[in-house]
Amino acid sequence: MIPAILKLDKTGLPVSWIRWQTAATLYARRRVCWEAGEERFIIHGGVNARSGLPSRLQIGSIIAVADRSRRFEGNAPLLTNRTLFQRDRNLCLYCGKQFPVSELTRDHVVPVSRGGQCVWENCVTACRSCNQRKDDRTPEEAGMKLLAVPYTPNLAEYLILSNRRILADQMEFLLSFARKKAA
Repeated sequence: MIPAILKLDKTGLPVSWIRWQTAATLYARRRVCWEAGEERFIIHGGVNARSGLPSRLQIGSIIAVADRSRRFEGNAPLLTNRTLFQRDRNLCLYCGKQFPVSELTRDHVVPVSRGGQCVWENCVTACRSCNQRKDDRTPEEAGMKLLAVPYTPNLAEYLILSNRRILADQMEFLLSFARKKAA
């Protein structure tokens, strides 16, 4: 099984994950400008009617494409529970304990009923117990301390969060765009 291919714009900025079939189409249409990474995948097709030889296409794990790819310029990446929990490393940001996904919830730091928005900067991972204890209050009102400041991941960080099967060369490439953690 071929994993997702990391698509870049022609300047080398990460854009999205694409399926190998989409990558094959981009190669066939000569839209791939260059490749990065070490991994290659060979796709076998049908038999060429003229030559009688089987067709074969080699696809890189990271490809730069000359098209109208849209990055998240000015827009935040999609907020889902899965990516939120991954951003927070399955830690409840109130009690600091790590939980399985089935025991985690999304907490709005400023409750939606009180004008809080459902955006990255207002959402944190919380265990069920802490979320129920906080209830419809801010952390200060509930006497609870938030252990980390919620943030919006940049596109490279989001791509890391949104793919469960990242190849080593793809991860190395994306990490070069991710924010550096303070020491």
